[in-house]
Formats: sequence, C-alpha cells, structure tokens
Amino acid sequence: MKIACLYFTRSGEAIAERIKNSSDYEVHIYSKENYKINLNSIFKDYDGIVFISSTGIAIRISAPFIKNKTVDPAIVVVDDLGRYSISLLSGHIGGANELADSIAECLKCQAIITTASDGRGIEAVDMFAKRNNLFIESFCDAKKITSMMISGEDIKIQSEIEAKIGYGSIVEHHEAGAIFVCSKLHINYDKPSCILRPKNITVGLGCRRGKTMDEIIHALMTVFIDNDLSINSIKQIATVDVKQDEKGIIDACQYLKCEMLVISREAIKVVQGRFNKSTFVEQTIGVSSVCEPCAYISGGEIIVGRTAINGITIAISKGGK
Repeated sequence: MKIACLYFTRSGEAIAERIKNSSDYEVHIYSKENYKINLNSIFKDYDGIVFISSTGIAIRISAPFIKNKTVDPAIVVVDDLGRYSISLLSGHIGGANELADSIAECLKCQAIITTASDGRGIEAVDMFAKRNNLFIESFCDAKKITSMMISGEDIKIQSEIEAKIGYGSIVEHHEAGAIFVCSKLHINYDKPSCILRPKNITVGLGCRRGKTMDEIIHALMTVFIDNDLSINSIKQIATVDVKQDEKGIIDACQYLKCEMLVISREAIKVVQGRFNKSTFVEQTIGVSSVCEPCAYISGGEIIVGRTAINGITIAISKGGK
C-alpha cells in the first residue's frame, strides 16, 4: 500500500517519520510547504492518505477530490499529539479501517473506527466481497443488506464458491433478505438481496487479426447474455501464443480488469483432440482449435462450447485453476 503522510506542525513531522520508519507501507511525506502543489497526484496516485492534523483540515482539503467509495483513497487522521488514529473515509473498500488499525499499532495509540458494522463485530457485505475477490453488482443493495445485518435480521447466503461471512444470523429458511454469490446473470428473488460476482469464469478466445476491443466486448456480451452468465465473473481471458500481441484482446482484458493468459501451441496440441477441428486454423497457426483448448487448459470444465461471432471465437469454462 502506497501512503502519503501530510503534516502541518513540528510534532506532526515527527509522527510522520515514525509511521514511515515503523510501518510496512511505502510512505511519502509532505509538509505544509509542499503539499498543495502535489494534491492532484496525492489523491490520484496513493492508496491511502494520512493527515496528521485536525479532522477539519483533512475534510476541507479532501472534499474537492472525493468521488465515490469505489475509487476514493483510504483517508486516516492522526492528531498531532499521536493519541488517535481515526478512519475518516473509505473505511471498507478503500481500507481506511485497516490502515487506521495499523497506524495505531505503529504509534501505540488508539484506533477509532466508526463504521456501524465493525463496532458490532459484523462483516459488512463490501468487506466480505473484498476479502473474497467478489464484484459487487450494486453498492446500494450491498448497503441495504448490511443495514439489515446491523439491525440483527436473518439473512440467507447462497454461494457457488466456498465463502463464509462473519455474521451470526445466517439462516436457510424464512430469511428477511439474501446474499447471492453467483455467476448466473438472472436471479429471481422477491426479497431484499445483493448479488456478488465470483471471479470463477475463464474465456478461451480466438480472433482474426485486427479485431478491436469493441468488437471483442460485444461478442463476449452476446455469448454471456445468451448463456445467462455475468461478464463481471470473468477471471481471465486465455488465447494462443500467436495472439499475445493482439491489441484488441489486450485492451479488452484491461477494460474488463481481468488477466490475459497466453497458451502455447505445444500445450494446445496435447488436448486439441478433445475438441472440434478447424482445418483452416490448423493450416494457419499449426493447431486445430484455439478457444476451447485455451478455456479448458486455463479454467477446467467447459460450460459453453465454441461460439463464433464475426471472426471471434469464444468458449467458456468455470472453476479450475
């Protein structure tokens, strides 16, 4: 975690140095003389910001840069006597609660965490999602279910992966609401709920040279919708080694925030006999199939076989590596 420490007094400077020297974070220190000209980069480039100041100063400086909880940095305030480490903003998703605890340990002072779920020993839905690398479909829905948990209501959790949430009132029947950890696109449920997407789907992908990111994303969306799957569950896209520099695939992976895996033709040849053969592909690159072997090698069980859309071939596997 990359941290910016901002101080405004001599004692604040000493505290910043203590944090830098006793924590495991990458810490950069800014003084009252140089912080203003660096504010844009501080809020853009750092995972966390520690103000050694009053909370009022921290709020006034931060306000123009705050966007939303999915992208805001963790913000912690330490008073310039080093008595308190206060989680101020992005306590869960941004990690400010953890940062405040860590700084309190460094300074041997008191951490102050004000989020309602933490005070009650409840794992909020967004923290559960973060711990298990789950995509939150709706932060509004996640907040609603967390509020129900804070009120002590019974919640059902239905998950296609091994995942246990830190909450005592989990039930199987007669629940007030539910958490679904599911890659299925459509879920029919008539009570309050939130949907979390596990990263457990691998896409095997082949394409003609020059296919753009937009064309690839459109093809993926079509295949996923047709098969009632969420594109937000994509963990990785796997393709053959001759496509490792294909800009459209690289850009699509960046857009989807997923890993790009490159599979060698030698590895494909070992398993290609399991799948339908294309003479054209074999004559062109030396293997008889691309998308299905890549999906199989990288992700396990094939759940959607080869689908061709406008020069792009897609296969989908689930689970596995």
